[in-house]
Amino acid sequence: MAIQGTMNSVLGKVIGLWESTLVVHVVGLITVAAVIICAGVGFQGLAKVNQAPWYVYAGGILNVLIIFGVVKSMPKIGVGNATTGIIFAQILTAVLIDRFGLMGVEKVPFRWVDLLGVVLLAVGTRVLLK
Repeated sequence: MAIQGTMNSVLGKVIGLWESTLVVHVVGLITVAAVIICAGVGFQGLAKVNQAPWYVYAGGILNVLIIFGVVKSMPKIGVGNATTGIIFAQILTAVLIDRFGLMGVEKVPFRWVDLLGVVLLAVGTRVLLK
């Protein structure tokens, strides 16, 4: 993530924030299409695209916002600080998704050690961001 974020940030400095977000997604699209074709996977799964819950398509919107946020934040606060903040947010979100079984995933029982881990991550993040 740190390498990708740095690359995206450098690209953003050269061509602009939104433009770099677009370029990253176009390159990703070409890469995925090439993998599907070269691996012989095929595109038949796309016939079931309307069977997925509507809200899962917001993942594409989140992807754009995440890449934009990384491109914007890394030059300002540094790769290490941005990556630390992102990891903290990811872990906190993952614990909540597991705990409440959001979006149909299997619930994982809450343990106090999970809360301790999130708190320690928050403290570490705060220390690094100072």
